[in-house]
Amino acid sequence: ESKRTISEGNPVISIDTKKKEIIGNFKNNGQEIRPKGEPRLVNDHDFAKEKAVPYGIYDVNANEGFVSVGISADTAEFAVNSIQTWWDMVGKVRYPESRELMITADCGGSNGRRSRLWRVKLQEFADRNNLTVNVRHFPPGTSKWNKIEHRMFSHISMNWKGIPLESLELIVNLIGSTTTRTGLKIKCVEDQREYEKGIKISDDELKSLNIVSADNNPEWNYTIHPRESIQS
Repeated sequence: ESKRTISEGNPVISIDTKKKEIIGNFKNNGQEIRPKGEPRLVNDHDFAKEKAVPYGIYDVNANEGFVSVGISADTAEFAVNSIQTWWDMVGKVRYPESRELMITADCGGSNGRRSRLWRVKLQEFADRNNLTVNVRHFPPGTSKWNKIEHRMFSHISMNWKGIPLESLELIVNLIGSTTTRTGLKIKCVEDQREYEKGIKISDDELKSLNIVSADNNPEWNYTIHPRESIQS
């Protein structure tokens, strides 16, 4: 199905949240290449309060990544705002004629299949951009098939291994400088907004969504149509 979407000129994106990273002069896993006898000194204890939350979007066809680095909670609103930022800065420029977007995602976390807020915010995204959004979740234990994990996140981790992530600016720069032999490029931006945890979605709000479950594995697969299409 993703091949069909790409062949029709529509984007397929693989999404996920990379693990939170402590901001400050703290040990980062891996070994950094440094001059002999000049080890990097870091703080003993990682009691830092500031953490970075990298949310990634990987464009499967273009082999290009986009990361929105937040400083607040990893919520569904943050996830969809990251997708919206990618669409504004990259997606609608690369796919100006597209009216359809396919998203592949894990089944849990901020973009989990059971999250009501995820569906509500994704409906708002579809309405705002007049896009039909096809969502395909990977069942538990199969997240390794989500392309963002091995085509983007693993290379980011390799690029900054052993380097203390001392500031948000440094994190953004390190992510943005990540490349591979296959031509991967990543654009990275900051998201300084605060996101509220525990937002409740009512049954009535859920019923207002223009969402259709797929015939194949409907618990994992569904399509969200812009609500304007109902009114027209």
